[in-house]
Amino acid sequence: MSQEKQVIQKEQTAPEKIAKLNVLIPSVDIYENTEEYLLYVDIPGVNREDISIDLDNGQLTLTGNRYLEQSKGQLMEEFSSAQFRRVFSVPQGIDLAKVDAELTDGVLRLHLPKSEAVKPRKIEIREG
Repeated sequence: MSQEKQVIQKEQTAPEKIAKLNVLIPSVDIYENTEEYLLYVDIPGVNREDISIDLDNGQLTLTGNRYLEQSKGQLMEEFSSAQFRRVFSVPQGIDLAKVDAELTDGVLRLHLPKSEAVKPRKIEIREG
């Protein structure tokens, strides 16, 4: 009975807050060259460990959460905690073993290397 009373008191004094994050669509620039597809994703304030990159069945899903503490005396808030989410269809022929990502100054660079089978090749002509 004393444990039940402690649980009730804890719930009354420190209720958990479940805050729903606003979902934002990050700006993305996509480049292609003979070697890879390169994505630049603008996700300011997101830490590396709060980013998820999934590539499955030709679908690339990028998500990231930004958590900010509210300051006392804050009069206006335009830059708040949020979730970034973007989904893309990617062409076949990505070399999954060589996919690489780096985060610098709020910009995620995602390298999607093309597999050798889909890279353009020049065919040499032999003498007959």
